[in-house]
Amino acid sequence: MDRQAGKAYGILKSQQEDNLNSINETYLTDSKYADVEDLTSKLESFKHKYMEFDLNDQGEIDIMALKRMLEKLGVAKTHLELKKMMSDVVGSKESRETICYTDFLNMMLGKRNAILRLILMYEGKAKEQEPKVTGPPPPKTFADLP
Repeated sequence: MDRQAGKAYGILKSQQEDNLNSINETYLTDSKYADVEDLTSKLESFKHKYMEFDLNDQGEIDIMALKRMLEKLGVAKTHLELKKMMSDVVGSKESRETICYTDFLNMMLGKRNAILRLILMYEGKAKEQEPKVTGPPPPKTFADLP
């Protein structure tokens, strides 16, 4: 990769993170979310998850990024299912083709159980429960064979 392109990408990511941090600040000061347990760390986690899946670095998750995200999580969906998930997140009265960070936070912190929220929460819980394996695997014996 060109050194200048890498530097420009880093600047772009830094600007995006600053923008998402300022949105997080508005949620931290909003009395509507005052009762959310451990809000600061949740917002930080949501920010990193959002940035991971904002593949075009435009500050929005489009339908292809949503598709790749779900495939990465092992939950492949059809185009129609993806459109339904998008409308669940952004609200059925809007017909946008992207999920902005505010929509994402409203979904993750909201009371509605959007399908995408459930998938992301399940994925987070699965990562927490994965045992930390260190060292070489134990030796196998004939008794271990099926």
